[in-house]
Amino acid sequence: MGEAGLGPRRRARSIRTVSTPQRQEAYRPTRRELANAIRVLCMDAVERAKPGHPGAPMGMADIAEVLWNDYLRHNPANRRWPDRDRFVMSNGHGSMLLYSLLHLTGYPLSVDDLKAFRRLHSKTPGHPEYGETPGVENTTGPLGQGLANAVGMAIAERSLAARFNRPDHEIVDHYTYVTIGDGCLMEGISHEASSLAGTLGLGKLIAIYDANGISIDGRIEGWFTDDVAGRFAAYGWHVVPAIDGHDPAAITKAIDAARAVTDRPSLLVCRTVIGWPAPTKGGTEKAHGAPLGREEVIQTRVLLGWPYPEFVVPEEIYAAWDATGRGQQYEDEWNERFGRYRRAHSELAAEFERRSHRELPPQWHAKAQAFVENACGEDARIAAQWAARQPGGKDPRMATREASRRCLNAYAPFLPELLGGSADLTESNCTEWAGSRALSSVTPDGNYIHYGVREFAMSAIMNGLALHGGFIPYGGTFLVFSDYARNAVRLAALMGIQGIFVYTHDSIGLGEDDPTHQPIEHAASLRLIPHLSVWRPCDLGETAVAWRLAIERRDGPTALLLTRQKVTPQARTEEQIGAMARGAYVLFDGPAPPEVILLATGSEVELAMGAARALTAEGRRVRVVSLPSVDAFEAQDQAYRDAVLPPAVRKRVAFEAGIGDHWYKFVGLDGVGLSDFGRSAPGEAVFAHFGFTVEDIFRTLRTWLAE
Repeated sequence: MGEAGLGPRRRARSIRTVSTPQRQEAYRPTRRELANAIRVLCMDAVERAKPGHPGAPMGMADIAEVLWNDYLRHNPANRRWPDRDRFVMSNGHGSMLLYSLLHLTGYPLSVDDLKAFRRLHSKTPGHPEYGETPGVENTTGPLGQGLANAVGMAIAERSLAARFNRPDHEIVDHYTYVTIGDGCLMEGISHEASSLAGTLGLGKLIAIYDANGISIDGRIEGWFTDDVAGRFAAYGWHVVPAIDGHDPAAITKAIDAARAVTDRPSLLVCRTVIGWPAPTKGGTEKAHGAPLGREEVIQTRVLLGWPYPEFVVPEEIYAAWDATGRGQQYEDEWNERFGRYRRAHSELAAEFERRSHRELPPQWHAKAQAFVENACGEDARIAAQWAARQPGGKDPRMATREASRRCLNAYAPFLPELLGGSADLTESNCTEWAGSRALSSVTPDGNYIHYGVREFAMSAIMNGLALHGGFIPYGGTFLVFSDYARNAVRLAALMGIQGIFVYTHDSIGLGEDDPTHQPIEHAASLRLIPHLSVWRPCDLGETAVAWRLAIERRDGPTALLLTRQKVTPQARTEEQIGAMARGAYVLFDGPAPPEVILLATGSEVELAMGAARALTAEGRRVRVVSLPSVDAFEAQDQAYRDAVLPPAVRKRVAFEAGIGDHWYKFVGLDGVGLSDFGRSAPGEAVFAHFGFTVEDIFRTLRTWLAE
């Protein structure tokens, strides 16, 4: 077996040979011996690291052996092969199971990497991390999210198949396998995601439930007595109950049964013993999240019949596990099929390759820039029309949520990879566009998912869509409900994957829906997530730029914070239009040098502009800075930041209808924000109640500047 690039793998000599009168034949390891290689590597790694979770990997070793050796189609030499099966470990605390599998099957993960489990800068962190370990498909650990990611991957597979496969030319045809534990199924997201998966009839999604009956606190009967099989049957899943998770024949029969059902996802309920066969800790919570201990490891080795030192695997077992040859064969066969597909359907093949490589269409940049310029021209026309309005005339302004829909109608027609949706707020979020087609069990080629009231699952499913490839997912809900979805947004940022989270109704300005729906702390809290780009645009022009950058961004997610209420657009020069993408720019400048700088975002930009004009009329030197994206602005060079916010100008005020703490780094202890929840009233009345009017701001600033 070739080992180029794999790093050293310590091996024992041949474990035995079988003599016959004719010849001496090499011994072929049994299934149990192959599974035991997983068990001892997991025990050894956790024992060396001291913290870790040996129990689930030891209990699931027989399941993993059957799945990875008999079913999983993957190529260790090409971890980005588009038609590989996806394997997700939602119960990610058992990460050593996955690391052992990757090591044994031939991925570039050495014994030394296993020995460095949970060490700084190792390829084997405590939970699987996307981008850190070759072969890991997604970051897991927060329980239940891996299951939702897998739902997204299965949606992606079926949708791409519906869009690209042609008779006699199937280039998209793979499964998504996900392992889940009792903890995953206690998390609410498991209900959200599994319910939708059943409704969509995702036949190539197979979930393997490690039903060992143990969690950190002990046996789960005191806090988890669900009829899991009945629950999933009610979701519309195909369920194979009561499988002996230590019997390869039973596991094989169950997987075959699942693959034979094509119109529903499948749940395989595998009964296992956590930590099997540890003599005193197996079957108890003591095997869940702590090393077994030296003596227990020694005794377990005896029970397994494993006489080799720590981290040593016999060469016959390595050879039996090695998937590099068959993996390359899988991919070579696919490449041949794709070659025939390209000859028969050249345009479709080129489009499939473009999307697989995450490239934007050739016309993207020119068309996107033209729309930004047209949007800014429309802003200028509406601004002039609004300024010259007559009493009782039509209000030409628009909310930024409506501006967002305008962006979708402009960008989406030449971005077929955009796959949108909303958590039951489609019309409120304005996430549908003229070409939207609902994705369902009978229309898998649709480009819009009705997620239902499932904000958390929607966000984690979007992560799965992005991880699978071929799509740019976006999904909408109210900003206040980003709290429900927050951990999935955080994992998107941690993985550095693309996703566009559309959050409308972004302030007290939404009005009558009262404080339960009025976000106060949410914009600030989203800005605290590393690598999440947050944009709060003030009109169509800024919204067009925010959408363009979100679509172009490949190394992290973007959150768009949009108004329900109409806003007054701003007229801009060509220089200002070019500067919007830098996150902050000078929107208004009185006589130089400024004595006060007003910073504002979103719907509060028009308030800052009104106050600035009133102060300028009294002879004050005022600058207004529109700051739609703090993170984009902070990524600019120091010279640009100093040009926008001159350090010498110490009098600064920030305007945002939310918690003001985030703005202290820009303005010191002065600013205009909220320190309380909102009120139930029309939006304008709520703004007035909290002093967010041009008149109130003008009076406050005039008094402050006079001091």
